[in-house]
Amino acid sequence: MKTMKKALALMLVLVMLVLAVACDKSEDKNNNEEKSATELLWENATYKEDTTLGSGSKTVYVTVVALEKSIKVTLKTDKSNLADALLESSLAEGDVSEYGLYVKKVNGITADYDVNKAYWSFCQNGEALMYGVSSAEISGGESYELVYTK
Repeated sequence: MKTMKKALALMLVLVMLVLAVACDKSEDKNNNEEKSATELLWENATYKEDTTLGSGSKTVYVTVVALEKSIKVTLKTDKSNLADALLESSLAEGDVSEYGLYVKKVNGITADYDVNKAYWSFCQNGEALMYGVSSAEISGGESYELVYTK
């Protein structure tokens, strides 16, 4: 009888230990899920820190914002509009049509409306602009934001 009680007590301790470990791992998994959307989005980013690209005579500042992370890219270019500067520096990719550049990828991060209803919003001082990057003339010193939007 004493041996049986010891065996049951040992089993109970083992079950409690297994449950404690499982709960701890579940909490870690939930913490990772909270972080994972931003981390996964930036996983394929070309630049993860502020950077300077190009060597032209004009300077334009572009902040890339995607979920909870952003970087500031200083573009040095001789191009006359932002679309051409973005393409020249390979900071952005997209489709060019008679309406201008439709930005699909910025800094290696893809926003595909057909897949997940995400797109790149073009802003200045936090306000969405009513024109696209192809219409943004560069004289030097301008600051823009490209914001991953869902």
